[in-house]
Amino acid sequence: MSTTIDTTELPYLDISAPGFAMASEEVRDAREQSWIARTNYGYAVLRYDEVAALLKNQSLSQGSARWPDHHGVHSGAFHEWWRKNLLVLESDEHHRIRRLLNPAFSPSMARKLEPEFAEIAHELIDSFADKGECEFVRDFAEPFATRALCAMMGLDHKHWPFIASRANTVGYALSVSIKDEIDRIDEAVNELYEFVEQLIEERRAQPGQDVVSRLVHFSESGDKLDAEELRNALVLMLFGGMDTTRNQLGLAIQTFIRNPEQWENLAQRPELAKQALEEVLRVNPTTRWVTREVIADFELGGIEFAAGTTVHLFTQTSGSDERAYPNPEVDITAEDRKPHFTFGGGIHHCLGHYIARADMSQALPILASRITNLACPGGDSWLPDSGNTGPIEFPLTFDPRS
Repeated sequence: MSTTIDTTELPYLDISAPGFAMASEEVRDAREQSWIARTNYGYAVLRYDEVAALLKNQSLSQGSARWPDHHGVHSGAFHEWWRKNLLVLESDEHHRIRRLLNPAFSPSMARKLEPEFAEIAHELIDSFADKGECEFVRDFAEPFATRALCAMMGLDHKHWPFIASRANTVGYALSVSIKDEIDRIDEAVNELYEFVEQLIEERRAQPGQDVVSRLVHFSESGDKLDAEELRNALVLMLFGGMDTTRNQLGLAIQTFIRNPEQWENLAQRPELAKQALEEVLRVNPTTRWVTREVIADFELGGIEFAAGTTVHLFTQTSGSDERAYPNPEVDITAEDRKPHFTFGGGIHHCLGHYIARADMSQALPILASRITNLACPGGDSWLPDSGNTGPIEFPLTFDPRS
């Protein structure tokens, strides 16, 4: 039996402070002092082994359902959608909806889409590779992520600007600044609702072989999604499918700017694309933490966790924890790395991770094959380094490869 720890002695992190940064001396020092820290929103778990253990702990449930309420948002379109979507549902309701959605996100579906993902990447980079500069979010990450989503959902690519714009706005809800943006966020959710309702009617009248048609069929026969579940699931696809890839591609480029020799290695050895992506996901994930809520009292490592406590499992700090990764620096040739937690874990492991891995592992080697000597001259802006993060604007300079 472990000795109970006086929690007042634990390090403290203000995770909503404007200047809070995961890759900071403050956070590294906290991780060295303890596997857990106090925050202004419950606990933060900083080390790999404890994050791994808590992701599987059945005394914890998905804690993101309370995210809006933690930040003073108690009603509205986003609040209602958020509390009923798959990300936050639990128990039988979660299992049933996840099972119905699984075929749309299978490994075979991801492999089938890879040629189209590659085609989109080539088309986009053709538009700027010879210029020596681009605004990476506008010119590549955002259109690539959204058009890859359109390919998966069988949507005409003409819709990508609308989807990207609304998904961008909804993305502010995953930041600690949610309350400041909630009016815009609610409006964007309502516009996505309208888009999805029209899409459902179109697929009902003219079904195809796409994901949306299959889900509409599920909603009308046999084991089915009801109308609200179908609408919420499609809005989640439109938001999550774009937001994660766009942000993560920007973070990947940031990582390779800091590790240019790894970029050159990828250019010379495109077969390392999947390993390169996993390294980026490990050290610089868009999902900075996953949130859980304690539903039954338990003890771990001398800490008493009471029901109702919020626990943030820090994916970024666990992914660079030297206890789990003795050589934590980025190395795309490294083998036998422990699995990272960027896509969560347990029953809430990200449903779309096969698709996300497929589209990004196509995009990165294509980019590396066309441009080199990447740099950011300044003028970049980023979402807060909390919850989910990524670039808002990311100007780049580079040399075209001959």
